[in-house]
Amino acid sequence: MAKIIAVTNQKGGVGKTSTASAIVSGLEEKGYKVLAIDLDPQGNLGFCLGAEIENSPTVYELMKGSQPAEEVIQRSNGIDVIPSNILLSSAELEFNNIGREYLLRNGIAPIVNNYDFIIIDTPPALNVLTVNAYTATDNLIIPMVPEILSLLGISQLRETIELVRKYYNPGIAVLGILLNKYDKRRLLTRDVSEMAETIAGELGTVVFDAKIRSSVAVAEAPAHGASVYRHSAKSNSTFDYRCFIDELLEREGMIRNGKKNQ
Repeated sequence: MAKIIAVTNQKGGVGKTSTASAIVSGLEEKGYKVLAIDLDPQGNLGFCLGAEIENSPTVYELMKGSQPAEEVIQRSNGIDVIPSNILLSSAELEFNNIGREYLLRNGIAPIVNNYDFIIIDTPPALNVLTVNAYTATDNLIIPMVPEILSLLGISQLRETIELVRKYYNPGIAVLGILLNKYDKRRLLTRDVSEMAETIAGELGTVVFDAKIRSSVAVAEAPAHGASVYRHSAKSNSTFDYRCFIDELLEREGMIRNGKKNQ
């Protein structure tokens, strides 16, 4: 059965989609079979991975129940993708029946055993889509940038995680906090990093040792239709993401084997 990981932060501009794309491509590069699910109406993850997002069925049809998972999956650069588009922005109003928190989990249930990992990119908001991601997932990865507002966003996530754990998914856990746009020379970076460690402790998790430095390669890669690894193999961010993937696999294995806090 696939390990399901959602990449989440209610604050925008923290590198959430870039992180999700890097995880998906990095795991595929290591030989894992990966499914990427874009749960953000902006459709950026699907675009980054080369999926068709305008004229094909998407996660919206999957959650609506009008298309099965097999019909909404696209194959792109060795990765299976369930894309998203602007139709999903109506989810809060349209998905209003009892059990709406389970739409994604029920939709992907028939294909979960086909993959090693399923990576979900969530919207930068706490809404029915985010709750669906949390209900369907095993673990969360929380990207943030070394800024105070980003830190506050993580703190506010805690209430949602606790509610989902209580009512919908008791097994959900935070795999770790990932610092993006990292510059150790800045005093604010060091201060926020220390506070992130405190919040990580409260969430029962860690701040990943790997830190992702700023690089234009991350922004350029989608325009070239390539992952950051292929677009700029020697950039700082590519090196950092490779370290992160190794740490992610180690951390995921520790939690799976019951060594959560080591």
